[in-house]
Amino acid sequence: MKLGVIPENLIERLLLAIKLVPTPLFDTQVAFMLARTVMAGTKLGVFEALAIGPLTAAEIAAQCKTDPRATIKLLNALVGAGYLRTKRERYSLAPVAQKWLLKDSPRSIYDKMMFHFTEWEWTANYETYVRTGKPLSIHEMLSDEAWGVYQRGMRAVVGFQAYEVMWRTPMPKNARAMLDVGGSHGYFSVAFCRRYPGLRAVVLDLPEAVRHAAPILAKEGMDDRVAHRVGNALTDDLGIEAWDLVLISQFVHHFDDATNRDLVQRAARALRPSGILAIQDVLPATAGKDPELSLLADLYLANTSQSGSRSFEEMADWQRAAGLVPRKPVRFRSLPGFGQQAAMKPAR
Repeated sequence: MKLGVIPENLIERLLLAIKLVPTPLFDTQVAFMLARTVMAGTKLGVFEALAIGPLTAAEIAAQCKTDPRATIKLLNALVGAGYLRTKRERYSLAPVAQKWLLKDSPRSIYDKMMFHFTEWEWTANYETYVRTGKPLSIHEMLSDEAWGVYQRGMRAVVGFQAYEVMWRTPMPKNARAMLDVGGSHGYFSVAFCRRYPGLRAVVLDLPEAVRHAAPILAKEGMDDRVAHRVGNALTDDLGIEAWDLVLISQFVHHFDDATNRDLVQRAARALRPSGILAIQDVLPATAGKDPELSLLADLYLANTSQSGSRSFEEMADWQRAAGLVPRKPVRFRSLPGFGQQAAMKPAR
């Protein structure tokens, strides 16, 4: 997947072909104007107001409690961006907004859009990070309210990824117990338990995360099979031969090699014979080899984590050192640049 300037007519195609289009302006000013416009429409409730059907600008302004004249400017910008449609001075939702931005949509990423306001502030640190090499400590920066936005945003992202993860993760026969390390919202555990009727899962995470993730998990109606455990995966006892599957998702990029090796060692001890340890995360990206989105994500992750992305080879090395047998790595199609390295604990 690649982002960039898309010509809308023949003249624009020709100008782009002969390099007369100032693409840096489109990659910067146009990109951030578009992003902030969609974010503003989401935050101000424009899309929710139109969920009931077409409305005039005045009616939308009244529902959103916004200035009528300024509201027209935002609505027209959203029409130009393809998120709204207009006919006879009434505005309606375009399919892309209907599908992704309404709170009650089955594929809603509304909460991730709200989390973008926090991420917007994080990306302002890019220059400092590149000058000093010092990333942000994002978990220490989050207020209690921001923790809630963070948890809901992460849940929105995995909504369209969990299906592929569930089907491509190896699972021991007759598995009964799963540990989801740092799984907060618990949706991966929910997906696995729905596929495997005999499986129960425990989601281990920090108290700040669980406090806000618990209501998210409760909405899934899986209280009898998926439960939170408040704790710290870096120090807690994970048990001995207690789990058939240990999932560590988007977690190891926060920590150094020694910390991750220790975590994998303890996770390996906690696995039953023939159990599976699955580590999944954003992968390192190489210029000229990986797509644009992966390279952008690599910089974002380096700026917001204390260690950065980890390769399949590093994950497999941790697993071998813990006595596990690595399997062939998997690159997920539903989220470019994201992959899983699984390993099996030998049977007795």
